[in-house]
Amino acid sequence: MIPKGKLLIIGGHENKGDISGENLDIKKNKDCKTHFEILGSLIQKIPRAHHVIQIIASASSVPDEMDELYMNSYKKEGFTHVGIIRVENKEDARNPESIQKIKTAHAVLFTGGKQDKLISILAETPLLAAIKNKYYSDKNFIAGGTSAGAMVMPEIIIMGGVISEALFKGEIKIAKGFGLIKNVIVDTHFIKRGRFGRLAHAVTLNPTCLGIGLGEDTALLISEGNKAECIGSGMIILIDGSKINSTNIDIAQGATPIVVDNLIVTIIAEGSCYLLAERKTCE
Repeated sequence: MIPKGKLLIIGGHENKGDISGENLDIKKNKDCKTHFEILGSLIQKIPRAHHVIQIIASASSVPDEMDELYMNSYKKEGFTHVGIIRVENKEDARNPESIQKIKTAHAVLFTGGKQDKLISILAETPLLAAIKNKYYSDKNFIAGGTSAGAMVMPEIIIMGGVISEALFKGEIKIAKGFGLIKNVIVDTHFIKRGRFGRLAHAVTLNPTCLGIGLGEDTALLISEGNKAECIGSGMIILIDGSKINSTNIDIAQGATPIVVDNLIVTIIAEGSCYLLAERKTCE
């Protein structure tokens, strides 16, 4: 089934929910776009009646601070209909009032924090089902996430992993995600935190999946579950494992590093378009 809505995955600016040392509303340079601007610019193209944004900060360790920050930041972008859906446990994710908020929203955005918190709270709940239904049925709907909120969107996700000078078996944890999109694996803060090896490891384990490495201040807008447009000041690195010739990932043990032959790497930037299923750039 082809989704009518759009999926927005953003490279993030948060630091695992700790905002004490970083103001998410400050640009790093004059050409950068914050994720508030990225989502805001998309929403502005939709009729005003649909300009309702719901924020879910369940991934964060400081959800109250995140709620206030996001509401203030979106209001600065000119959006007055910004709501908060507080989800701290499975019971909250069954709240009819929260589900109704999704049904009347134009966008839902998951903030950064920890992937495992989002999965433990929202996986297989009526609230997530409502988001999926809205995403598949409403052409004006945007399901978005930044940082951990972006990483949980696919069917297969990186839950955690060691970043080292070489790849070793068992150093990455793969889990089941929200399932809004299949056959991709997303990693965020990709350039700044040196996560190429981690994503390459995940793709080698799951070669049918395309690895998407999102730089900060950078987003990928996915339409119809396939056509992806790069937005923002940074770059996105795509890792394709579909043509791997050989790898020892199945037999490597202990201190034996993993080797992989013929991973295909593509770099895209603002204005670039990429077809996820076809694994190629487009106009």
